[in-house]
Amino acid sequence: MTTRTSAFRRLPATLAGGAVLAVSAVALAGCTAPAASGASGDGPEIVATTTQVGDFARELVGDGAAVTQLLSPGQSAHSFDPSAAQLLALSRADALVVNGGGLESWLDDAVQASGFDGVLIDASTGIELHGTDDHDGEAHDEADAHDEADAHDEADVHDEAEATDAAEDDHAEHDEADHDHGAGNPHIWTDPELAEHMVENIADGLAEVPGVDAAAIAQNETDYLAKLDALDEWISENVETVPVAERLLVTNHDAFTYFIDAYDVTFVGSVIPSFDDNAEPSAAEIDALVDRIRATGATAVFSEASISPKAAETIAAEAGVTVYSGPDALYGDSLGVEGSEGATYLGSQLHNARLILESWGVTPTALPEALQG
Repeated sequence: MTTRTSAFRRLPATLAGGAVLAVSAVALAGCTAPAASGASGDGPEIVATTTQVGDFARELVGDGAAVTQLLSPGQSAHSFDPSAAQLLALSRADALVVNGGGLESWLDDAVQASGFDGVLIDASTGIELHGTDDHDGEAHDEADAHDEADAHDEADVHDEAEATDAAEDDHAEHDEADHDHGAGNPHIWTDPELAEHMVENIADGLAEVPGVDAAAIAQNETDYLAKLDALDEWISENVETVPVAERLLVTNHDAFTYFIDAYDVTFVGSVIPSFDDNAEPSAAEIDALVDRIRATGATAVFSEASISPKAAETIAAEAGVTVYSGPDALYGDSLGVEGSEGATYLGSQLHNARLILESWGVTPTALPEALQG
């Protein structure tokens, strides 16, 4: 594992059955059988919630167990509603793998409705989540530095700082009122080192599932962690070729906090200032982001593959910068469809890093052998 400092802090690790919310009824929709992969028949049945933890689970079990993934590529975990067929699969599952961190707000209802009583594996166990305001002020500080460089009157600078503080207070109040982020940012997989801890948590949990080959899980874990470590090192080596002041990032929503922390990137802002990709930016928030882009010198706005690019394209046009959308959008909340660059976790992270580096004027180095093929 690489030696850089991460946001990971080992807390007491527990695999709980999960507290469930009392509900009077759960609306069920659809009868399509959920997608599954791996072994079939009498072997263990694993259900995974998101595309990321589904990919991790498949890497770990190989052909030793069937993995049913609830969310489809491009589907938001924030507004997901499991179908009757998916609840049936959950009721039969020997284990349930979840992202955790508050991402699956629908999970407790689904567990109760399905009657699931298997092993619950929380991939976020021991990972300390970033709060709502962990990166607030970074872009504003950058913008203030530009403003101060142009200021000729100390009093004017003081007045401008007070005005900025007032604007930020208003923005924070709006965020608190309109964008409920919950306990913390659940997008932990965007840092490959934290993804390693997620994989370790999943492997530990799967090893306890009756019928699972624990030795095979351990070997697959070792092999996959080596690839994640190579990914982390490759991204770090390429990012470090860019001066820190030029590592500026504008995203579609607040999904890349852990990536930003991992590689010392300055978060200029997001089109949707929320952890929830279903939120909507206000006109004032759009104007403020355009101003920050211009003040910091950011050169690009990144859309996400699972979110409409319209707002990102509008902001990029107003700010006069490049927009990355369509096949050049980032993979945030969801992996891509089969055949796309983002169909796997490793592929999605290589895709994202390559495009971000290119937006900074960097041609990435060749991939290490562990990530080729």
